[in-house]
Amino acid sequence: MSTKKLFDLTGRVALVTGASRGIGLSSAAALAAHGAKVLMNSRSAEDLAVCCQPLQAEGLAVEACPFDAFDIEKAAAAVDAIVAKEGHLDVVFLNAAIQARAPLMDFDSADFSRLVQANLVSQWEFGRHIARHMVRQGGGRIIFTGSILGFMGRENVTGYTASKTAIHGIVRQWSAELAGKGVTVNAIAPGYVKTQLTAALHNDEKFNTWLTTRTPLGRWATPEDMRGAIVYLASQESGYMTGQILTIDGGLTTTLL
Repeated sequence: MSTKKLFDLTGRVALVTGASRGIGLSSAAALAAHGAKVLMNSRSAEDLAVCCQPLQAEGLAVEACPFDAFDIEKAAAAVDAIVAKEGHLDVVFLNAAIQARAPLMDFDSADFSRLVQANLVSQWEFGRHIARHMVRQGGGRIIFTGSILGFMGRENVTGYTASKTAIHGIVRQWSAELAGKGVTVNAIAPGYVKTQLTAALHNDEKFNTWLTTRTPLGRWATPEDMRGAIVYLASQESGYMTGQILTIDGGLTTTLL
């Protein structure tokens, strides 16, 4: 029996998009705490500097990596630079996303196109570019942020629901193509998490009452509720897991209350 520490990411290089807050920030810190060198990405160098400093003060190997993850040319160039510098990129957590809310009949077509471009098309382009590097180096871990809205519908979020449903499909399809090349592809599907993206909902008393009543665990998720799953999916211990959507929702999608 191996005495190697479980979930040890020492020597691995990880890139986390949307890492200046919420799920991305919490997951980046967790990956670094388990030994990975983590490149933290968002569009704002200033926001990243604020996030990185306390983690670096704890002795964690994190670096700011500012670029627009939705701009495929800039994102691809940034990944090429990472691989040239580090020699490898072992884990990517494609977490950045945007949101817009309106009833279906009022949902602006430009907003729908913007959401699908950011949350789906750019993820596909960027993820494929990263996959090419991982295939060349003999393996890697690609992790997406999906959503319970990839399984269920809800009013006012037609663009987000369409994009996240498609992300779940990408996870399954890419796993079929990349497994034989040493690259696993998985996703987390969070329930309702208290982040900036959901501010309009957790400031709504009616929605808060519905959610805490409807969710068996009786509360919102926090970004910290997601980090253990990300560490697992990044680690050697998840090596026989690919094509999976790991739902983390307090029981919301599995019960009728």
